[in-house]
Amino acid sequence: MASPSSTQTQSRSPEIRKDPVNNRWVIFSPARAKRPTDFKAKSPQNPNSSSSCPFCIGNEHECAPEIFRVPPDPKSDWKIRVIQNLYPALSRDIGCKKDGDPDAEMRCTGDLGRVVTGFGFHDVVIESPVHSVQLQDLEPREVGEVLLACKKRIEQIKEYDLIKYVQVFKNHGASAGASMSHSHSQLLALPVIPPTISARINSTKEYFDQTGKCCLCEVQPKDLQIDVTTHFISIVPFAATFPFEIWIIPRNHSSHFHELDNEKAVDLGGLLKLTLRKISVQLNNPPFNFMIQTAPLQAIDTQLAYIHWFLQIVPQLAGVGGFEIGTGCYINPVFSEDAAKVMQEVNVPK
Repeated sequence: MASPSSTQTQSRSPEIRKDPVNNRWVIFSPARAKRPTDFKAKSPQNPNSSSSCPFCIGNEHECAPEIFRVPPDPKSDWKIRVIQNLYPALSRDIGCKKDGDPDAEMRCTGDLGRVVTGFGFHDVVIESPVHSVQLQDLEPREVGEVLLACKKRIEQIKEYDLIKYVQVFKNHGASAGASMSHSHSQLLALPVIPPTISARINSTKEYFDQTGKCCLCEVQPKDLQIDVTTHFISIVPFAATFPFEIWIIPRNHSSHFHELDNEKAVDLGGLLKLTLRKISVQLNNPPFNFMIQTAPLQAIDTQLAYIHWFLQIVPQLAGVGGFEIGTGCYINPVFSEDAAKVMQEVNVPK
């Protein structure tokens, strides 16, 4: 006999919700899921052996060149290192200039479409010198220092006029794309604005043109909220693309992540730590990705009124199938309100 909560979930009618931020439709299909509280990763993502890990302290010589470390003194033990990616997706060595000289753009048109030479930066932020320490194990101030290291690197990269967008992201777990189990994040700086980013900007502009308001500044319904701090709020978005997707949003309008100050970094660090621990406890330490969704580096002033940066966390609980790939329309088996309620109620060990 089904439990009352399971029966209630199964009896809800499917809904198709429009996401005003990403301009996509999401099908909420509760018939495809168990109870929200049963929606866990099949097995926890246990860290691999630390033997011969190049990210561990003492093995710095095995890594690609270092960009900077925290603290900066090369004679003291480091807490955070920012290094070049040993296998970068783009090349920093093509020879582009910082000032955006037209000759440095190196753009041409191929027979099948436009081609842009693959200049860019692909860096790694090693979040701790200790192999077994995950981001959620750090103190809020320490998580904040990791975020500030990302900010510092973005500020360095934005001196190159040819760089249009910097994506900060973290892959946790092999099935989420992590090739190294030692806790780290990455930055990928691109000479183009990716289409998903452009689509999001166009969607938030449409909302702004219709209402005169930024859609992420709007008051979030209580049944979608998880936690609130002085400067940030964590929510399950109304039309979440993925089950238990969570956004952490600045409460005051802010377009660029790299404008984060020290006080807000500590506040965000605490909320990010809490959110990752809740996900780990409630969903059996699933693989996940997080992405910092921010404004293009050269966004003009009129765009800044409707671009609001946020941190997106996606636990990897359900695969993407042919329907999603073919249509760009996703199926989420867990209603956003149910996911938020589960996260509101989970007890996180101190």
